[in-house]
Amino acid sequence: MRSTVPLGTLAGVRVGVHWSVLGILAVLVVALGTARWPLLVPGYPTGAYVGAALVAALLFLLSLLAHELSHAVVARRNGIEVDEITLWLLGGIAKLRSEARTPGADLRIAAAGPLASVLVAALFGLATWVLVAVDAGVLLVAVPGYLAAINVVLAAFNLIPAAPLDGGRILRAALWAWRGDRVRAAVLSARAGRVFGFALVLLGAWRLLFTGSGDGLWWIVIGLFIVFVAGAEERQAELGAALADVRVGQVMTTDPDTTDGGLTVSEFLHDVALRQRHSAFPLVGPSGRVEGLVTLNRLRAVAPDRRADTTLRETACPLADVPTARADEPLTELLDRMRGCSDGRALVFDGDRLTGIVTSTDISHAVMLHGLGAGPSTGVAGAGRDTAAERPR
Repeated sequence: MRSTVPLGTLAGVRVGVHWSVLGILAVLVVALGTARWPLLVPGYPTGAYVGAALVAALLFLLSLLAHELSHAVVARRNGIEVDEITLWLLGGIAKLRSEARTPGADLRIAAAGPLASVLVAALFGLATWVLVAVDAGVLLVAVPGYLAAINVVLAAFNLIPAAPLDGGRILRAALWAWRGDRVRAAVLSARAGRVFGFALVLLGAWRLLFTGSGDGLWWIVIGLFIVFVAGAEERQAELGAALADVRVGQVMTTDPDTTDGGLTVSEFLHDVALRQRHSAFPLVGPSGRVEGLVTLNRLRAVAPDRRADTTLRETACPLADVPTARADEPLTELLDRMRGCSDGRALVFDGDRLTGIVTSTDISHAVMLHGLGAGPSTGVAGAGRDTAAERPR
């Protein structure tokens, strides 16, 4: 999930919010400002309740940010690059570019989030104590008191040993250290997540149908999300197992056809795209160096009346945003980077020289061969595979 509104950079990590984060604000403002606090601390005007609820909601978002930022900071200290942190409807996501290389690193990264939530809860608890000590208004005391409690709940919920929760990551790290098999540990953690997710769905359905509690719908949504993400993680782990010994050079298309970045979109479509079966082309500049990647999918965004005046260079994915790799790099490490504007493609370099391109079709082909008991050739990069001119990419 990509951010809708960028907020800037914290500790060297990009931070943004998705539009769905408004859902958290709405739920908390309505629940606290119109239902919970008017009942628990009566005597205040409606505007005071709503204002206090809005402050609590915004501070809760900062609590979520602290949770995710702790993951990101510890990940970077363990040699893992972090793309960005995004706050959204169901909390926050820290997007890591790769996986931890050791069980210890996996454990440290996972445990950082709940630990940060506990520390945040302690700070709000201290603020509550200070406000009580100075005899502040009951509604004013209720704000940090609620935030202290909700951060404890957040830490406890995330420690449940089921992926994709932090507890699932901790379980994965423990199983990995015990059995020495990261893939098997990831699969078991993901399966625990699916079981937990289905349990939340059933609990939510029961509360919704038999107790009339509106929060049942919320539990159903959370449960379905956990089931979906846990299933995706299990498939990703199994894919990693299938490609564990495969190198980028064994699946890439060698010597890919390139095109001039100075061509207009119209010239490219008529003179190049119609004659080639490819759907992606590396762009080269006047010096012959690769400067980006253009895909047919990106060209669809160019209006027909602008195609004669728009160059490929203007609409292409710049090289800085294109995943790159070496031929001798493990394919599983590249998989984590194959996202973004390159539409699931990566370029392979030997120094500054372009030597190949990897697509999702190449990866699917490798997985299929593995399933048939075969595998990509282990000799010269690309040996035994179709050439760039023989198959689409």
